[in-house]
Amino acid sequence: MKILITGNMGYVGPGVVRQLRAAYPDAELVGYDAGFFAGSTMPHDTLPELALNQQYFADVRRFPDSILAGVDAIVHLAAISNDPMGNLYEETTLEINHRASVELARKARQAGVRSFVFASSCSIYGAADDHARTEESQLNPLTAYARSKVYTERDLQPLAGNGFTVTCLRFATACGISDRLRLDLVLNDFVAGAVASRKISILSDGTPWRPLINVRDMARAIEWAVGRTPARGGDFLAVNAGCDAGNYQVRELAEAVARVIPGVEVQINENAQPDRRSYRVDFGLFRQLAPDHQPIHDLTDSIIGLRDGLAALEFNDPNFRSSRFMRLVQLNHLREKGCLTENLQWGSAL
Repeated sequence: MKILITGNMGYVGPGVVRQLRAAYPDAELVGYDAGFFAGSTMPHDTLPELALNQQYFADVRRFPDSILAGVDAIVHLAAISNDPMGNLYEETTLEINHRASVELARKARQAGVRSFVFASSCSIYGAADDHARTEESQLNPLTAYARSKVYTERDLQPLAGNGFTVTCLRFATACGISDRLRLDLVLNDFVAGAVASRKISILSDGTPWRPLINVRDMARAIEWAVGRTPARGGDFLAVNAGCDAGNYQVRELAEAVARVIPGVEVQINENAQPDRRSYRVDFGLFRQLAPDHQPIHDLTDSIIGLRDGLAALEFNDPNFRSSRFMRLVQLNHLREKGCLTENLQWGSAL
């Protein structure tokens, strides 16, 4: 079996590579990544990519057809991966997250790839306070990032069939420790603040709802999707990936961190403008279709993993929101150095 993982050098990718290598020890695993965050590794003796058979460094917008030869499954993670980046680079976000994703799927189908797994997001539900959203609920994307996921799901659906199975995993908000750490995620941010300064600063009033999923459980869901057949959900499937117990209000997350890390002060911005990005999610369909790949890492596990991982880094930066662990900061750093162009292509300063 040959599996291609795009965006493998981001936050989610290292865990996916590890999970797939364990599930398919004899598989040929191939990575494809632009390398924007290649240097954001935790202190390990080896790089996560050493578990791969081959690594390509290239832009998903210029994907060579030749790489698809013999590929059985694609795990498509490559994307501009959060709202701040999407807001600043809106057109580029749509170009990479939507148009390049659909074009890759078209090429994959023509090349005989059997399974295409797309990392979508529960953020497509937007403002949804009244009840937990199911896959049949109305979509209300509020940001360029969320819209890009909606458009891609829409355009992947007609490609499915005739031996080409498409699975769109609408992931809850990612959290937890990774070989390539991000701190621009709500729980990760709170733990970083608790470790570095014994303070958690909630930028909102703390009331918005977020579903969470540990990054290692995302990898388990992806393993399931790679092996999914049409008998388990049809040729095309868009499914919420997470668990019902993972729905929390933001202030509950901060309070949970303070329970695990004693002596932490939680600061809530009572005067903040309402954050419309608030949604609870129903994960019943995922529970039904993938009973053996349900999340196994709860909120406390995620907090402890982050705390211990940051301790291993000797992390003590109270200004971490301006550090390389924030994806937008890293992109802006590469742009300021002249390494990236305004549409996030590698430039002449390299």
